[in-house]
Amino acid sequence: MEANPIPVVTVQTTPYDDQRPGSSGLRKKTAVFESKRNYLQNYIQSVLSSIDLRDRQGCTMVVGSDGRYFSRTATEVIVQMAAANGGSRLQIGRLVIGHNGILSTPAVSCIIRKIKAIGGIILTASHSPGGPSGDFGIKFNVANGGPSPDTVTDRIHQVSRTLEEYAICPDLRIDLSRLGRQEFDLENKFKPFRVEVVDCVESLSVAIVMGPYVRRILCEELGAPANSAVNCVPLEDFGGQHPNPTLTYATSLDRYMILGQNGFFVNPSDSVAVMAANLSCIPYFRQMGLRGFARSMPTSTALD
Repeated sequence: MEANPIPVVTVQTTPYDDQRPGSSGLRKKTAVFESKRNYLQNYIQSVLSSIDLRDRQGCTMVVGSDGRYFSRTATEVIVQMAAANGGSRLQIGRLVIGHNGILSTPAVSCIIRKIKAIGGIILTASHSPGGPSGDFGIKFNVANGGPSPDTVTDRIHQVSRTLEEYAICPDLRIDLSRLGRQEFDLENKFKPFRVEVVDCVESLSVAIVMGPYVRRILCEELGAPANSAVNCVPLEDFGGQHPNPTLTYATSLDRYMILGQNGFFVNPSDSVAVMAANLSCIPYFRQMGLRGFARSMPTSTALD
């Protein structure tokens, strides 16, 4: 807790007309967020202002990122602005943030539903490259853990086009490397503002957000040797690698291939169905049997 209340500052700003989010949020070149005056602050204020004032009373929001460049700066701004927003008794009460700001999109969704948060802000541009010359994005997931519906994105855009000011606590400093609760006494606020930094794995790879999960699952839970988990330190530019490890971008990770007649290549999304239909040809399953099959979005109808 701070010895003296942290001041809340209102900053005059000019609206931008290009801050219309899609279901995956607002996505631009990183340079746009870095170089345009108040571009980040304007959009964050638009997101916060789109939440009904009555719903903000003591509410909880979740914040996470995929660790790409500019995420740490943006996370600090989000904390400062979330603390400042709301009336004396109607402020956002708590933020839950991943350790070092890292939380995958599914993890944010899970935490939102688990703690009944009002929503979550995710700093990611999905499969787009990171770094100063890469992309940056801001998504707002609603209380059901899913992406914002059109009614929410339209409201955010409407606010962004007429925004004249934003509220911020520029002197508020948060240590994202320290797990646990941190409380801040704010000027003219009824209750302290709380930030909880949580373990991104307990709360529920390339060199991006999945690194901590890979280490925990493969090495700690399954007992694989440490060298089985590679590229597990989140890097702001993803180590120069493509953020989507597919057949094209991560050929070293492809360990099997199914070929049909005349060299016909079976797509990975169909491979589980092909294996299911030919289990007797696979020595392991011929000896050990099989308990069942697992569907995924790409294989949803293939098993049928």
